[in-house]
Amino acid sequence: MKNSSTYKATDIIAGFECRPGIYTLNGASAMLHAVNFTIHSSNATGCSVVLFRRGETEPFAIIPIPDSYRIGDTWSIMIYGLDIYEIEYCYRFSGEYAPEKGLLFDDRKNILDPYARAVTGQSVWGKKAPGDGSYHGRVTTDKFDWGNFVSHNIPFSDLVIYELHVRGFTNSLTSGVQHPGTFDGVIEKIPYLKKLGVNAIELMPVFEFDELYEERHHEGNLLMNYWGYNTTCFFAPNTSYASKVEYNHEGDELKNLIRTCNENGILVFLDVVFNHTSEGNEDGTIFSFKGIDNSVYYMLTPNGKYVNFSGCGNTMNCNHPIVQQFIIDCLRYWVIEYRVDGFRFDLASILGRSEDGTPMENPPLLKTIAYDPILSGCKLIAEAWDAGGLYQVGSFPSWNRWAEWNGRFRDDLRCFLKGDNGMAWAAIQRITGSADLYPPERCHNASVNFLTCHDGFTMYDLYSYNTKHNEANGWSNTDGDNSVTSWNCGFEGDTDDREVMGLRMRMIKNAFATLLFSRGAVMFYAGDEFCNTQFGNNNAYCQDNEVSWLDWSRLKKFREIHDFVRDMIAFRKRHEVIRHATNEGAFGFPDTSIHNTTAWNKKTNDHDHVIGVMFAGKDKKGNDDAVFIGINAYWDDCSIELPALPEGYDWNIDFYTFVPYKKGTDFNALIYRNGNTYSLRPRSVIIASAIKKLGLYR
Repeated sequence: MKNSSTYKATDIIAGFECRPGIYTLNGASAMLHAVNFTIHSSNATGCSVVLFRRGETEPFAIIPIPDSYRIGDTWSIMIYGLDIYEIEYCYRFSGEYAPEKGLLFDDRKNILDPYARAVTGQSVWGKKAPGDGSYHGRVTTDKFDWGNFVSHNIPFSDLVIYELHVRGFTNSLTSGVQHPGTFDGVIEKIPYLKKLGVNAIELMPVFEFDELYEERHHEGNLLMNYWGYNTTCFFAPNTSYASKVEYNHEGDELKNLIRTCNENGILVFLDVVFNHTSEGNEDGTIFSFKGIDNSVYYMLTPNGKYVNFSGCGNTMNCNHPIVQQFIIDCLRYWVIEYRVDGFRFDLASILGRSEDGTPMENPPLLKTIAYDPILSGCKLIAEAWDAGGLYQVGSFPSWNRWAEWNGRFRDDLRCFLKGDNGMAWAAIQRITGSADLYPPERCHNASVNFLTCHDGFTMYDLYSYNTKHNEANGWSNTDGDNSVTSWNCGFEGDTDDREVMGLRMRMIKNAFATLLFSRGAVMFYAGDEFCNTQFGNNNAYCQDNEVSWLDWSRLKKFREIHDFVRDMIAFRKRHEVIRHATNEGAFGFPDTSIHNTTAWNKKTNDHDHVIGVMFAGKDKKGNDDAVFIGINAYWDDCSIELPALPEGYDWNIDFYTFVPYKKGTDFNALIYRNGNTYSLRPRSVIIASAIKKLGLYR
């Protein structure tokens, strides 16, 4: 890239040959014989590059950037003679220190470059950085071989998303991997994921974060920032997720994970946290944005205090033009450099707030992301709420690009399945695509349907605990969600009672059957398919131990649930009519129809606990296809009538949750049938598909 400064004679500054840099090239970039450093600050009066030898805490050079090298609010300098493999860097800024004005400059403080592509400091999980604990940036080069990498264009409603935490996924000895708790550990489990049938993984935060942020001890346990939702550096992968401490190994290891997933038909989404940073509030640290341009990067009150829509101490000023550009640059970088397939945006409603915190009708940041040409192939998924009370499920600005975690799906289906009154119609709406929330043109491309995620109970705990048990978090059980959508099936916590455990297994199968039959994308939390437990903790953000690590030994114990989930995913994939509405229908039936104990009767009342939904349409070969779900969410036996199929066709019961699941079981022989009316046992679900008639069932 050419720049007029290229032809300027060099200067000698602090013993280094320098010249003005490339002002549009943010961060530290390796050039032919030099390193280009570029950074912005609208309020600083001076800026210096601070250089360290690899692994050292004291700088060997401090190079002030001359005022003549500044254009507008941008400092840029090209420094010659640096060995990028042996240096680390940061910045120091001079300017006014006036917290009441939002100014926090201190020219003695080392400041991490927000655009740093790699970071040193805490390279080993749980081990504090040496010296003053400050982070340094590193200069990277891209030598990774992507081979013939081509992104997979999987339609949104075909997605089966598996949310996982890189460390917790394999850190238990029960995982049996060679590199537990790392990107490589996830790679070792890709064959498992492929056999399960998921086609996308959503990685909880993998940007550099400080796991020892706000570390504390409680009852002999070290509590830490385990989940990683307090980002340190947005352009750098987390070094402690690498299996080796080597130059840029964390970047190459993450790229290898993404490439291997791609080779196996699995998309990779990143959970990104642009709503706040780990610098905290007035009592927090100053190591990056605060020391560069505090009043630009954060929402502040008139007296310089931090606005806290995130619940984490500060709120990024996302719709300030400079912050907008930073976020766009960051997303583009991860798509170009790491080939990621999409993003899940944590507390995304904050990204739609104005600089004074007011919700905006057409937020410029969200619109820019939606129309950005580099991001046009990415899936964009919003957590459409924030900690400031803004809840936008069904109303998040979309431009037909943004999808949402459908919190209404989670809440309504949980309540219906456990037997709450007045939830039948809401359950039908969620199963059929949430048309009450999303317009027809978005209906099946807007909703990420889920019943569990990292934030809340696991699927097993959802049916093992009536209330949260978060005492181990050290907040006297006051943290975490207080909603009452769980049900312990008659006993609080683990038990050997066969009746209770049998009911729990039914409820878990009911939940997965309903989830995987619903229109929209599907997501569930890692380990739910083999009944992983967090022992009733529904907010395990600080638990780097067996509470949060997946216990893979449960895969053998709960093989029935695993196989049920695997085969339900396969059923969903076989029947396109579940995933895509065509408005054509089949067998003379409409595309979508609603039923209860009587076929074609779609009326519901507050005391209804039995519903049926049928999807009908053409398969990929143009043949008629129809599938049906019948749910009895109550204690008593009930009858449910399926629509009569045309001559030559009959219903086949593919899944019946009342009896233990084993692939190949003839469920038609295990359920009483009279014509098209089936008897459903208490708390059970049937999934049926239309087949050419081969005989009669009793």
